[in-house]
Amino acid sequence: MRIFLFALAVLIIGLGVSNPYHLQLLTFIGIHTLLALGLNMLMGYAGQISLGHAAFYGLGAYTTGILTTHWSCSPWLALVAVLLLTTLVAFLVALPMLKLSGFYLGMGTLGFGMIAFILFRGWTGMTGGDSGLVGIPALTVGPVSVGSGKMYYALVWAVVLLCFTICERIVNSRVGRALRAIHDSEHAAAAMGIDTARIKIWVFVLSALFAAVAGFLYAHLVSFISPNTFDFMVSIRIVTMVVIGGMASIWGAILGASLLTLLPEWLRVFSDYEMIVYGLVLMMVMIFLPQGLMRGILDLYERSRIKYRRPSTPSRG
Repeated sequence: MRIFLFALAVLIIGLGVSNPYHLQLLTFIGIHTLLALGLNMLMGYAGQISLGHAAFYGLGAYTTGILTTHWSCSPWLALVAVLLLTTLVAFLVALPMLKLSGFYLGMGTLGFGMIAFILFRGWTGMTGGDSGLVGIPALTVGPVSVGSGKMYYALVWAVVLLCFTICERIVNSRVGRALRAIHDSEHAAAAMGIDTARIKIWVFVLSALFAAVAGFLYAHLVSFISPNTFDFMVSIRIVTMVVIGGMASIWGAILGASLLTLLPEWLRVFSDYEMIVYGLVLMMVMIFLPQGLMRGILDLYERSRIKYRRPSTPSRG
């Protein structure tokens, strides 16, 4: 029911917004929500730190960009290649990486992200290097172009709703309970018979696939990609989306992605101090709402409801 209401709200907003800039901003929120959803499954539910998520974001974008521009491949066929390549790369990265834990895992994923960034920048024959890759074609469904506007907005949010449904089903299943057990204590989870290695690899691949699909959608929306779009700071922003929205909250991923997408638009005057602003926002949330905005909003709602239902004490007289 909640997903249905959310889908209805997305549809109403899409029909009501006519300004192309605002519509594109909402589309970017959808793309960033995919990134936050995937990382939230890995960090929020499984408790595995990743500081290189932008690498998979870039892998999806560059794979479809190279295939469609250099070899005139169909974007939808390129999407299949994106999913297959990302699955393979994520699996190969997860095998040794997830043997680490805590800060060591964070440093390992950071190293992977830096390697990917160097590859995006250095393989100039295919990626265009610092000059970027131009001419990525718009998506089409038969004779209909869905390259921008309300059609692309609908496509992106349809993918978000699909991934959102997948995440909600996983969270409420035995796998979701296993993920939470691993988050609380990996050793205790293993002692209870949970195959922790297999589940950690599985959720790592899932989060990478979400990021790669986001990269695919981003590339065909803007028709141009460059390495700076997938650098270390992008990984930090994705982590910030998850933390601000609320760890272990798929609804929080939407809230965090929305806030971190709109915040630069609201604070353009402070563009030279972008990282300071991000740091202050993250610090304030961690101090006053350590469980994230979504949990904080729900707690405030519960407190107000309890206060409203509590009977007033009769006065003595």
